[in-house]
Amino acid sequence: MNALRSSPRVNLKSLRPPINYNEQVMRPRSQQGGKSKGFGKNGKSAEARRTQHAAAIGFEWCVTPMAYRIQKEPQYNYGYSAKRQYPPPSLKTLQLMIDTERIDPSQPIDLAALCNSKALPFNPNLQQFGFNLTDEGSDCFAAKVNLEVQWASEQAIAAVERNGGVITTAYYDILSVKALSNPPEWFKNGNPVPRRLTPPQDCVGFYTAAENRGYLADPTAVAVQRQLLGQKYGYEVPEINEDFLKEAKDPKQVFQGLEAGWLVDLKDKVIYKPTEDNLKAYYKS
Repeated sequence: MNALRSSPRVNLKSLRPPINYNEQVMRPRSQQGGKSKGFGKNGKSAEARRTQHAAAIGFEWCVTPMAYRIQKEPQYNYGYSAKRQYPPPSLKTLQLMIDTERIDPSQPIDLAALCNSKALPFNPNLQQFGFNLTDEGSDCFAAKVNLEVQWASEQAIAAVERNGGVITTAYYDILSVKALSNPPEWFKNGNPVPRRLTPPQDCVGFYTAAENRGYLADPTAVAVQRQLLGQKYGYEVPEINEDFLKEAKDPKQVFQGLEAGWLVDLKDKVIYKPTEDNLKAYYKS
């Protein structure tokens, strides 16, 4: 007992291994050396990946790791799928749709009217946020219209205003675009009129500029820019006397004559308006 009291504490490290015992420390897979990390020649097989001794996260068999293959600089088309797209109809196409009575020029023409004509391919699921009016056919364009598009060139604006028309560039968020592109399908699913969001930061300058006929621009500045554009292209700007040319949407309005939050029942031809204060405050914000 005296010898036992003076001896060190008995544990696994102090026990002597038996005779003829060769201790072999097996390192787990994925921590061994070599290219295959202990998986052998068939390490790339799917069976090896499904085993319980799979390699560590991020290990790749016999290939350069992905962290070293990825380029540090972004590619040329980086973020292309997330950019806003604007299909480019021309003034020639617009005049053709008016001549074939696909569009009524005596009514305001917006995104809903252009999509309802079924003559312009448009798909909001492809990040298409509206139309970009081009100046092709500006010499043969002769209609007086109240037009609202999302983008327009200076020549296209001059061609519309030369005939006494009015053109406005307006921004719609993706939910508003989906509602305008197919109103029957939107209301059939029980969706209310969405509230129109403000343009993003990279578009604020365009839609607040009077030379672009932005819907957020000062009307007095727009009238001045109409005269300046007429002097630049050598035509006299006609006066706006017709009532349909004076109609304009509110900056937060999506459909003409409908406010945000209203439910439209196409079957019974009934409009339901919100009555609770929190809903009114939400759709007016």
